[in-house]
Amino acid sequence: MNRTVMLTCALTGAGDTVGKSEHVPVTPEQIAESGIAAARAGATIVHVHVRDPKTGKGSREVEFYREAVERIRASGVDVIVNTTAGMGGDLYLDPQEPTTILEGTDLVNGVERLKHVGEVMPEICTLDCGSLNFGEGSLVYVSTPDILRDGAKRIQELGVRVEMEIFDTGHLWFANRLVEEGLIDAPPMYQLCMDIPYGAPADPALLTSMVDLLPDNAVWTSFALGRMQMPWVAQSVLLGGHVRVGLEDNLYLSKGVKATNAQLVERARTIIEAMGASVATPEQGREILALPSRA
Repeated sequence: MNRTVMLTCALTGAGDTVGKSEHVPVTPEQIAESGIAAARAGATIVHVHVRDPKTGKGSREVEFYREAVERIRASGVDVIVNTTAGMGGDLYLDPQEPTTILEGTDLVNGVERLKHVGEVMPEICTLDCGSLNFGEGSLVYVSTPDILRDGAKRIQELGVRVEMEIFDTGHLWFANRLVEEGLIDAPPMYQLCMDIPYGAPADPALLTSMVDLLPDNAVWTSFALGRMQMPWVAQSVLLGGHVRVGLEDNLYLSKGVKATNAQLVERARTIIEAMGASVATPEQGREILALPSRA
């Protein structure tokens, strides 16, 4: 069992959750404040999406990222910043006329998806390692092998650690290929994303099988959605991995009780420590990930 566990807090995501909980941060200031509170509660890493303050919808706007990240860094609270690079892959198709692209489509190339990363230079950014039928309806998340290779090359050029997001077993197969091709710097960092329709279900046996397919030097985290979020903290620690919680993935502390990001971090920390492990400080996280020290 891993005795020093990195704890990531995914602060807001891009999903339709703003109207479901008053605690979901929307503006860059709110996102930064929530990240700072999560770090004070014990988060090793904060995972940052941004939203349009007027609509609450997910955004790729560089200025929103710049403000959120600068506010976190200016707070004096140490935390590893991990920004998403998954926005820009949404394709909505008319089910009756699949050649017709519907409103809501936001589809750009792999390098354009990283524009904000080059501007704010987080320590980590994500790479979604495959396409996916994203839930019900007509949304396909598009991330082809060529798009991914272009993105991986750009992240490598920037000198940012890539966190490969794995939503299904084929994504893991391709992520391992990127590692073999030298497009992912060591140690390779994997995020095993479970229970997202329609990717890999939150099944402990499946998680074990996926972990068995990882390279020997891999650093990996796993999470699951909703009510499975906290059980998955324990599941990941038992298999030797790191953990992720946060309002991107779950809005509740318990049935009917809406959570803040800091409360979710505190609950996860309690689970980790009750299992005999400890939560990594940001400096310990940098050591695990071979990132430059900020001390």
